[in-house]
Amino acid sequence: MTRRKTKKIKVGKIYIGGNAPISVQSMCDTDTRNIKATVKQIRALERTGCDLIRVAVPDIKAALALGKIKKQTRIPLVADIHFDYKLALIAIEQGIDKLRINPGNIGSEEKIKQLIALAKKKKIPIRIGVNGGSLEKDILKKHQGKVTAQAMVESALRHIKILERNNFRQILISLKANDIARTVEAYQLLAPRVNYPFHLGITEAGTKFVGTIKSAIGLGVLLTEGIGDTIRVSLTAEPLEEIKVGREILKALDLLNEGCRIISCPTCGRTEFDIKTLTERIENETKKIKKPLRIAIMGCIVNGPGEAREADVGVAMGKTKGVIFRQGKIIDTAEKEDIFEKLMIQINKLK
Repeated sequence: MTRRKTKKIKVGKIYIGGNAPISVQSMCDTDTRNIKATVKQIRALERTGCDLIRVAVPDIKAALALGKIKKQTRIPLVADIHFDYKLALIAIEQGIDKLRINPGNIGSEEKIKQLIALAKKKKIPIRIGVNGGSLEKDILKKHQGKVTAQAMVESALRHIKILERNNFRQILISLKANDIARTVEAYQLLAPRVNYPFHLGITEAGTKFVGTIKSAIGLGVLLTEGIGDTIRVSLTAEPLEEIKVGREILKALDLLNEGCRIISCPTCGRTEFDIKTLTERIENETKKIKKPLRIAIMGCIVNGPGEAREADVGVAMGKTKGVIFRQGKIIDTAEKEDIFEKLMIQINKLK
């Protein structure tokens, strides 16, 4: 797939857009004023593969905590500001790496101009975060009170123009609704009109199970069209789960060449071995491996040998024995009780 061409924006130590890898981000669910808890969660997210992290800034105490949080963490720190532009000014002074504002509630153009001036001075990019739930009243009225993809794009373009009029072009954009169709349409409509990087997400996607499905579909559609430079999977779940799902989405689309990718059969009446348990054990044992490896765990002779042969390491199971492949060649056979250990031996040789 061909990526949409965009500006390349520096955010802390990483880049978003251009030819930079698609990054995965999340948002802390800690109270930002609790510096210790927030730092602990950010460090855990980084270990899981988070590339940048956003924190809520509801008041001055939270804004003033950002400097201490920044000093104790390594990944880029993004301040999420609503309603009070003065909090954004404080956040920038505290050394954040990116500012996220919602145009629908941040205030007048004069207030935005003050943000632009300080962001320009500190070389801080701004994400215009358009959300279907908080569009400007006049735009909603124009669209008969309905949150449409066109209305979301109109909101984004309005605020892009404000930034551009003030000679500010370190811009990222998100257009999020809580349903797939409007979100996808909004990004598709805006993509040919601007060259700024896009942050993708289905907002308020739901619980871990439902939200994962909605996000995988919505983000998957856009990413396969080459649209998207950074993603967040918004789940009503632990932030660590958002990173895990986001990385798996990128791996499934061959947009992240890191870690193990497990191919396993769905099981059927021909399967005579407990593939589910073996697959879960292998998945758990290999989750910290960074090298890109394809591991096939197959339960019968129909597709098993072919899939196992194509993988870096694979097994095709029979009733009591399995044939183990490594990079296309038969390496070993094993009784079912020895399969896990023998597979891990071969995997460890390649990691």
